[in-house]
Amino acid sequence: MAVVIPVASASPVEPAVQRDIQHYMRPGLLQLSSLPPLSLYVHLPWCLKKCPYCDFNSHAWPESQGAVPEQRYLDALMADLEAALPLIWGRQVHSIFIGGGTPSLFSPEAIDRLLGDIRARLPLAPGCEISLEANPGTFEKDRFRAFRAAGVTRLSMGVQSFNDRHLQALGRVHNRAQALAAVEEAAQAFDTFNLDLMYALPGQSMAELEEEVRTALALAPPHLSIYHLTIEPNTWFAKHPPTLPEDDDAYAMLDRITELTGQSGLQRYEISAYARADHACFHNTNYWQFGDYLGIGAGAHSKLSFAHRIVRQVRFREPRLYMEQALAGHALSQDEEVRRTELPFEYMLNALRLREGFVLQDFVERTGLPLTAIARGLEEAERKGLIERDLLRVRPTERGFDFLSDLQAIFLHEAA
Repeated sequence: MAVVIPVASASPVEPAVQRDIQHYMRPGLLQLSSLPPLSLYVHLPWCLKKCPYCDFNSHAWPESQGAVPEQRYLDALMADLEAALPLIWGRQVHSIFIGGGTPSLFSPEAIDRLLGDIRARLPLAPGCEISLEANPGTFEKDRFRAFRAAGVTRLSMGVQSFNDRHLQALGRVHNRAQALAAVEEAAQAFDTFNLDLMYALPGQSMAELEEEVRTALALAPPHLSIYHLTIEPNTWFAKHPPTLPEDDDAYAMLDRITELTGQSGLQRYEISAYARADHACFHNTNYWQFGDYLGIGAGAHSKLSFAHRIVRQVRFREPRLYMEQALAGHALSQDEEVRRTELPFEYMLNALRLREGFVLQDFVERTGLPLTAIARGLEEAERKGLIERDLLRVRPTERGFDFLSDLQAIFLHEAA
């Protein structure tokens, strides 16, 4: 009996067409000698409220509707996973990331069931990193130890700010005191955890930025992610834009962040990530190194490699539609092969985010393309002082890191 996988349809709400699994295995233009590490992303789409800057696939769940539909959603996730299993037969999963939304709205019992159901269907690598996103509200804080008992090994805390005025401007549901208490609880419950902060906030001064970073560092996080607030399309901030610091002030803030984190023993290993030794996030690093990931859940994205092609997939975005379609065996809304001409830019878009860059042979192995596909771009980037390289590795220079978008755009031009 042939195994079939749903693929893209013309309508975002129509059931997908069916293709035989052999479609993905047929001969093609790429020649991948091996497959990269595989990660699993699980999207839990609900939040208490939608933040004005957020463009993720998250949906406010009104309290009047009671608890989120955990069991039906978990049933849909497992139906989604089982339909995708033929694409990843025999491959170990090296990391699991449960993101959202606010995954910590799900009960510890639901997370325990989720991870148990995943283990029953997928081989997990020894020491598999299992991360869960959480918010600092008191409601979630009380669950941290239970999440650890369920099998979560790493908590990612969406603090964003320790300043009550900035938290209010960002539409967050917690305050400074709750954030501090939650981080302390996370430190007691987990061997490693991550703090998410944002900078260049509405009305933020350099002195306030320094106070934010010093407060975070005083809590001794093993990992710190700090993101520039950007105004994304289709968000509340896009319709009602706040006044943000000037670009020069934002660059100065980033320089100060890097200086303060370095003094505290955190190394900047990615454009927005700082970590102590052995605390870098494997899951995110796998993304940046052009590894594979299977995404399940409403709106989740996948990138999967085969011997002769690389495929990207997207699940239905709207949670109720996703549950309906996944339970019927049709979770995918898009399934497209990455064009050969797009692969150099896709690889460089990710790999150049890493402070240590990438090994040249990894480009060949992860894209199935020869080095000549990026030769002109590398020459231009080196001429402009944006990269340094030898016979084995390419690294962004300090200038390349500061002007990463300009560096990445060189390879977009190559793809065109």
